[in-house]
Amino acid sequence: MYKKEKFVTGREDNILRQFFGMSQSGDLQEAVKGLNNPQLIMLLSNSDQFEAHVKKLEELYPRIPSIGCIGMSYDTQVVEKGVSVIAFYDGVSATANVLEEVSVMPVKYIKRLENDVHKINSSNEDTICIDFCSGNDACVLTTIYSVLRHKNISLVGGTGDAGKVAANGKVYQDAVAYALVKNNGGKVKAYKENIYHPMEKYRFIASNTDKANYIMGQLNGVSARQVYQDILHVTEEEIQTQTFKNPFGKINGDEMCIISIKEVSGSALACFRQVNDSDVLTLLELGDYRAIVKETIRTIKRDFPRISAVFSVNCLFRYLLFNQNHYMEEYLREMSALGNHTGLVGYGEHYNNQFVNQSMTCVVFE
Repeated sequence: MYKKEKFVTGREDNILRQFFGMSQSGDLQEAVKGLNNPQLIMLLSNSDQFEAHVKKLEELYPRIPSIGCIGMSYDTQVVEKGVSVIAFYDGVSATANVLEEVSVMPVKYIKRLENDVHKINSSNEDTICIDFCSGNDACVLTTIYSVLRHKNISLVGGTGDAGKVAANGKVYQDAVAYALVKNNGGKVKAYKENIYHPMEKYRFIASNTDKANYIMGQLNGVSARQVYQDILHVTEEEIQTQTFKNPFGKINGDEMCIISIKEVSGSALACFRQVNDSDVLTLLELGDYRAIVKETIRTIKRDFPRISAVFSVNCLFRYLLFNQNHYMEEYLREMSALGNHTGLVGYGEHYNNQFVNQSMTCVVFE
């Protein structure tokens, strides 16, 4: 059963504003306290209460476009197991919808996105697409971007937990929920932050891959697990956490797509994104992430003298890395200097047509 999309226009004479409400105990009523007249709502919940929260949110805000997923969230602090609500209001137009059957044929539902892009009168200067995906991200992004690229509209999003997303009060499996958000009072821009750089001595050709299961079998004809262990001098048990410091990178023109290691699979490595035969890979190492974050903030401030809101997606592995190094709270404080900063801890990050790991993507609203 497909639920018809919703579309709401805000007051165009006002500046876009972002609301963040949370409850560490999972009390949705507490999380939405003070939220009036939203134009778009994003629900970030825990796995046990997700369906109930989706239903209750629809009862509370029945005509408001909404998307949701299972995951941690943050503003100046992290909500790990409760619930949070991020909403845009004033000076914004928004629509929310869903593409189904993403593991099989998401393009089957592409007319919904085409209609929404037209309906909201989207443009590259003032519109962003935010998506929450249940899986098969690379295929989903290729499908969505086939529409967005015609108007050069950027996309920021991520993967939620447990294979579920929500759109407009309904829970979906095997789907991607998306929202088109138009800033009626200024521009928008998407950013991607990479805190890794290539180790210059290492370049590999992948082979013996299993695309369906994201398996990297061999690198330059040698067991991928053995190559990783020999270079970094780690035990098999240490590989899963070593990826926080040393993921792989896929060279794609001038871009570097980060590939996280999920687990050891015999002599192979299972990853969090697809690796294909003949892909050119390199090994990455962690840079000075504190300095890189500061530079990202400086860049955004140069681009946007006035900022009304920032929404970001941080990888779960970045979150774990920052926590290990007692940096997460400092990171959120630094990002809050941009203004109203909120976000999702994702299982993979989306930036335009790219599915990346161990990265941060964000959209900034003037």
